[in-house]
Amino acid sequence: MLEGVGRKRVEELFEPIPEKLRLGRALELPASASEQEVLAHLGELAARNENASQADWFLGAGTYAHFVPTAVDALASRAEFTTSYTPYQPEISQGTLQAIFEWQSMTTGLTGLQVSNASMYDGASATAEAALMAMRITRRSRVVVTAGLHPHSRQVLDTYLRGLEAEIVTVPRGADGRSAPLAESIDDATACVIVQQPAFLGCVEDLAAAADAAHAWGALLVTSISEALCLGLLRPPGELGADIVCGEAQSFGVAMSFGGPHLGFLAARQKHVRQMPGRLVGETVDSNGQRGFVLTLSTREQHIRRARATSNICTNQGLCLLMATIYLSLLGPRGLRELAQLNLAKAEYAKARVRETPGLSLPLDAPGFNEFVVGVQGSAATALARAREQGIVAGLDLEAFAPDLSPELLLCTTETSSREAIDRLIAALAGDRA
Repeated sequence: MLEGVGRKRVEELFEPIPEKLRLGRALELPASASEQEVLAHLGELAARNENASQADWFLGAGTYAHFVPTAVDALASRAEFTTSYTPYQPEISQGTLQAIFEWQSMTTGLTGLQVSNASMYDGASATAEAALMAMRITRRSRVVVTAGLHPHSRQVLDTYLRGLEAEIVTVPRGADGRSAPLAESIDDATACVIVQQPAFLGCVEDLAAAADAAHAWGALLVTSISEALCLGLLRPPGELGADIVCGEAQSFGVAMSFGGPHLGFLAARQKHVRQMPGRLVGETVDSNGQRGFVLTLSTREQHIRRARATSNICTNQGLCLLMATIYLSLLGPRGLRELAQLNLAKAEYAKARVRETPGLSLPLDAPGFNEFVVGVQGSAATALARAREQGIVAGLDLEAFAPDLSPELLLCTTETSSREAIDRLIAALAGDRA
C-alpha cells in the first residue's frame, strides 16, 4: 500500500499534521479481550439500563410506553425490509412502496386530511417543516405558537427558523391548562398558528376555535401531535379546521429505545400538496394493467432544481414506518379506538385516586387523554426519588418546563399501567400522607 502511494513509512502520511497537534504516545486503551469477554462486559453495561418491562412506567412527555405485538418485530425484521434502500426503482421496490402507500392512507384517515407524505424524521422536525411549509404557502414570516407545544419541538422550531427573518410569537397557557385565546396574537403577517393536541401538559385543545382564529386572518392552522394514539379517540384535526397535521407516531408499534429512532408524519390538504416536504408514493398500473406503486411526488433538491425544493429531507423513517403500518393493520379502526379508550380510562382512574389522596392534587382541570399533571407536597424530585426506590418511574419533574406549576409531575398512563401499579404510584407519591 505504501508503495502504491509513493511512501516508505506510515509516519510519512501524518507529516502534514503539525508536531504540536500529535499525541506523541500510545493510546490509553485496555488490552484486547476475547469475544466472550466483550459480550459479557457489554451485557453488564446494558444491565445498568432500565426499561418499561422492569418497572412501573408512568413517564410520557413525548415518548410513550405502549405494548408492541410480537408480530410487528417479526414481520419488520424480514430481510426484504431491513436491507431495502430508498425505493427509486419501483420495479424492485414494490413491497416497500406499498407499505409507504398504506401508511399514507392510514395517516390521511387518522388526520382527516387528503394527502400525507412518506413520513418524516421525528415529530419535532415534522413540526418545524410544517411551519416552513405554511410560510411558503402564505408568503408570510410570522409564526404563532401556543405554550402547549412540546419544549423540545419548540427548540427545533427555533433552530429551523433562525436566520430566516421569521418572527415567533408564543401564546401563553390559560389557567385550566389550555391555550389562552389566540385572536389577539394573530395578524395579517401570520403564516400559521401551531397548536399541539393534546398539549404538552396533557390538556385537549379547542382546535375548532384555533382554526377560526387563524383563518380569520388568512393564516393556516398547524396541529402537532405528540401522542399519536389520541387520534384513535379524538375527532380528526382536519375535520376541525386544521390545514396541516404533523407530529410523532412512535406510539404506533415503535419501541421507546431510550428516545429514538422515532417516526414523524405530516399530512395536509390536497391544494397544498406541492409545498409538502419529503416525498409521496402513489398508486398506478403497469403496462400489463396490474396495480403498482411509484414515487409520485418528490420535492427535494435531489430530484428537482434546488431553488424549487421544499426541503432537504433525504429519507423517510422506512423501518419505523413499516412497524407503524403493521401495528395499525393488526389493530384496525375498532381496535385502535378501543385501545385509546382504555388509555383514557386508565388516566381517569388515576385522576380519581389522586383526588381522594391527601397531599396530591390536579392543578389543571381541562379535559385530557392519557397524560396529566399531578401536584405533590414538598419537592417533585423527592417524590420521584421515593417512587424510584419502589421500582416506579413516576413521571417528569416539571420544574424545568413549567416552573409556575412546581412542584408538579407530568404523569402518563397507558394500557401497560395496571390498576395495582397505579395504586402503588399514588401511594409512593403521597408518601406518609397516603
